[in-house]
Amino acid sequence: MDPTSTRPLWQRFSLFLIPLMASNILQALSGTINAIYVGQLISVEALAATATFFPIMFFLMSFIIGLSAGSTILVGQAWGARNVDKVKQVAGTTLAAASVLGLLVALVGGIWTEEIMRVLGAPDNILHLSVGYARIVLIGMPGFFLFLVGTSVLRGVGDTITPLLALVLSLVVGLVVTPALILGWGGLPQLGVNAAAVAMIAGFSTVLVFLFFYLRIRNMPLAPDGVLFQAMVRPDIKLLGLILKLGIPAGLQMVISSIAGIVVVGLVNRFGSDATAAYGALGQVMSYVQFPAMSIGIAASIFAAQAIGARQIEQIEAITRTALALNLIITGGLVVLAYLFSQHLVALFITDAAVVDLAETLLHVVLWSILCFGWSVVFSGVMRASGMVYAPMALSLACILLIELPGAIWLSQTSLGLTGIWVAYAASFTMMLVLQAGLYHFVWKRKEIVALV
Repeated sequence: MDPTSTRPLWQRFSLFLIPLMASNILQALSGTINAIYVGQLISVEALAATATFFPIMFFLMSFIIGLSAGSTILVGQAWGARNVDKVKQVAGTTLAAASVLGLLVALVGGIWTEEIMRVLGAPDNILHLSVGYARIVLIGMPGFFLFLVGTSVLRGVGDTITPLLALVLSLVVGLVVTPALILGWGGLPQLGVNAAAVAMIAGFSTVLVFLFFYLRIRNMPLAPDGVLFQAMVRPDIKLLGLILKLGIPAGLQMVISSIAGIVVVGLVNRFGSDATAAYGALGQVMSYVQFPAMSIGIAASIFAAQAIGARQIEQIEAITRTALALNLIITGGLVVLAYLFSQHLVALFITDAAVVDLAETLLHVVLWSILCFGWSVVFSGVMRASGMVYAPMALSLACILLIELPGAIWLSQTSLGLTGIWVAYAASFTMMLVLQAGLYHFVWKRKEIVALV
């Protein structure tokens, strides 16, 4: 957000939001396309080998996304105050922390890859495939962490176009390199499942080189220079502590949400393979409806952080209203479309007519509540922008651990059966909105809002 801009707030918000939503969709598509390549060009066993590594990947990404979330709040506040040196100090300190963590992961993971995969329960028939794939990915973690943090902090200065370009470039590299190394195009070695890991490293390495030159040529706020490198070589420990304080709750929430998801999958599996297939299709449709809601929450947090940094506290109420309205229009519009075309959407992933009907019925039960989820994310995102991170996290986790999980377990054992699981999801999203809105209106708005940097 540019405090000097004469554009209406909704226009600035929309211009920031559209590339952000596109980036989130591209990230999801890249994983989907990679899985298609591996499954179709190699084998089901190869796809299973990559899937076995997913829990480790998600855990590592959760921590880095948390670190990035804390950094983005401080970058946003510093940028709102037009303190470019502070922006680079925050970014450099975060990049240094990500580099050190990445090197530790590469060292430990590279040496004890087989032991890690055995602990994860990789089946013996795919263990050698899993170990080879995992070792390459783990060794590449330093660069991957820099890629995640770099694209995240750029959003803190209001730039969502450059991260989108970076993701497009990464996707294009993956689209070419993965099949080339699987099939051995042009005399290249045929690497099998390892091709996906090498392509991932090639993708983010290309992006890092692109960002280095692109940011310098365009003379952009986060262009690599002496101030940024100084912050990376000698990171500010006090600043790092503040970044971790703001970021760890976001990472912890992601980890606990994923664990809750594993429990829900276990409940669904009890109803048979049709129920599991319906769950998979339902999750795909819901994720694409949720992307805009999550993007609006991120945008609200960054705009609020910049307003706090610029000492324009009075702008926060308008930012919140704009985000809530956009969630109603964009997420609400997608929800309506998903209801109207639910059968066709589910049929993209399932061919069995009975399973399509089941997935469509379950989708109708829960789909509307994504609108509540989006509004709750706006309230929690605005509060996090000021440094209030623990209370919003606690409320979200309470809804997962005290409503969603026990509700799903109990209702699935009643006459509702499988439908009860999604009733619990809808109840959790709705209560999340009630609690986050209550915290925002009755606690947060009565606090004195001050900049953290």
